[in-house]
Amino acid sequence: MFIKIIIISLLGGLLCLDRIFVQAMISRPIVIAPVIGIILGNPYAGLIIGAMLELFWMDRSPIGIYIPPNDSIAAALAASLAILAGQSLGVVTKELTALSILLAIPFGILAKKIDVKITESNNRLSDQALEAAKALDLRAIERKTYLGLARVFIFYVVLLFILQLIFVPALIWIYPQIPAEIRAMLSMTYYFLPLLGIAVALHTIKLRGAIPVFCAIFLVVAAAMEYFHVF
Repeated sequence: MFIKIIIISLLGGLLCLDRIFVQAMISRPIVIAPVIGIILGNPYAGLIIGAMLELFWMDRSPIGIYIPPNDSIAAALAASLAILAGQSLGVVTKELTALSILLAIPFGILAKKIDVKITESNNRLSDQALEAAKALDLRAIERKTYLGLARVFIFYVVLLFILQLIFVPALIWIYPQIPAEIRAMLSMTYYFLPLLGIAVALHTIKLRGAIPVFCAIFLVVAAAMEYFHVF
């Protein structure tokens, strides 16, 4: 398991760099969590976790100087916690998935605060790179660029490594001891999180009448599923 934690930390840190470097959207939760799932042998759990977190923070985009919560860290951590703990416990349950997501979300917010500090620090590197550009020192510009990327990468890798090292064993130990009442609450949370995410997604839609149409479709589908006894 220790080797898996190291691999996920390095891979997660590399994918998270997309937030500031390439920006090809591979750091989005809907991408990063399934990739973690594939590496750990459970792409389905990764896809579910990624979809939930993608909906949850869909309206928080890095526009201008705004730095959103670090949903990439949250997705990588949640997928790793759920799958690694599930492998030790025998199965990745709905309750374990919900608990992993709830544990990971606060660290996405914490990582945002550190992202702000790193960005402020990298602004000084940017000023130094501009001075190097005036002096036509291309090597200095390259060094400042790589140093800025290295800071972010090391932060992501170390953060993921420490959090996994703490919470994976903690989940393996705590989860079997959770009372039935708490498990029932986590099961309800598993179904509530997508609804919360859909509400966030609907909030981003500015078309008049979109919400009533969605609600009508939802009710029709729910009634049809109940009628045909899908559940």
